[in-house]
Amino acid sequence: MPRRSSAKVTGVWEKEPDSGIWWIRYRENGVLHREKVGRKSDALALYQKRKNEIRMGAKLPENMRRASIRFGQLAEDIRLYSQKHHRDQGHIESRLKLILPDFGNRLADQIKPEDIDGWIARNTKAAATANRYRALFSLVFREALRNGKVTSNPARLVRLRHENNGRIRFLTDDEEKRLRKAIAKEFPEHLPELTISLGTGMRLSEQYSLTWEQIDFARKEINLEQTKNGSARTIPMNSDVRRAFEILQEMDKSESVIDNPESEIDKPASQSRRVFPLHSPRYWFATALAEAKIARYRWHDNRHTFCSRLAMRGENMKVIQQLAGHKTIQMSARYAHLGEKNLRTAIEGLCGNRRRTAARGE
Repeated sequence: MPRRSSAKVTGVWEKEPDSGIWWIRYRENGVLHREKVGRKSDALALYQKRKNEIRMGAKLPENMRRASIRFGQLAEDIRLYSQKHHRDQGHIESRLKLILPDFGNRLADQIKPEDIDGWIARNTKAAATANRYRALFSLVFREALRNGKVTSNPARLVRLRHENNGRIRFLTDDEEKRLRKAIAKEFPEHLPELTISLGTGMRLSEQYSLTWEQIDFARKEINLEQTKNGSARTIPMNSDVRRAFEILQEMDKSESVIDNPESEIDKPASQSRRVFPLHSPRYWFATALAEAKIARYRWHDNRHTFCSRLAMRGENMKVIQQLAGHKTIQMSARYAHLGEKNLRTAIEGLCGNRRRTAARGE
């Protein structure tokens, strides 16, 4: 049990004698809270502040008193919510870990849009990253509002950053040849994974969570039950993709199509060691790209390559949407300009129709 200090204020104590680190303890709505502070003077000041906040909340009407809950408690609610409704909880956890040191002990009803906007500006660089954090703040407050724990959602008033989604990077035929050669040289066991990615357009999370039950060799189909947009979809397998799955099956008979043990990858002596999951192409794919001298390309760009090649073959945007699992046709329409040859052919066809119409005197 921690020893109480000789401090006269109840609720302020030094957990470890002579450590110089002081803590505070108080109850709010019957819930015990402990906070690590630092200097004794700071602990005394914070303790008085917390007690004043609690007294102010007690004087409010019952329907307003519930809004005095702390953001940290709302974040814990979102953790539980995420376990039920989100397939990938890793992003939620990592973002909350960054948010909570600054917002965890703040009263939720005292957080303003400018607080959220300022924090996002200080802690993010890319517009897409900023919008993901804005979305998480909004989710926390939206669920709390739905459950009657707050009276408003300040994140709704934080403006979205403009994202430049125009970047479409896809492999040329020559780049694919160089990349396959590099992988065959350094990581030949991973070649089937590249073939599957380029031939199906699956997201990384979809491909690397596959089980053999989802692969139907008889019907030549891949059945994705849970996807990013929440709906299931079926992807036909061409002969290259089918052969790639057969190679993987010959290599390993486990339940998962691709094993995912954790392993340490040695980096150059000048760099620290990092842990990479072997089921992720993060390490070997980057190495192969460097060997093939391919710049500004990521694993996700395999998906762009899949969609781009379909568009360049003149496939209908609805077909691309269905195969790629895009939530809206607008997402697929980003690739429409790659089929300009077909658009020009269609326009040229109008010239012939006009001449024939004029010849008939119509």
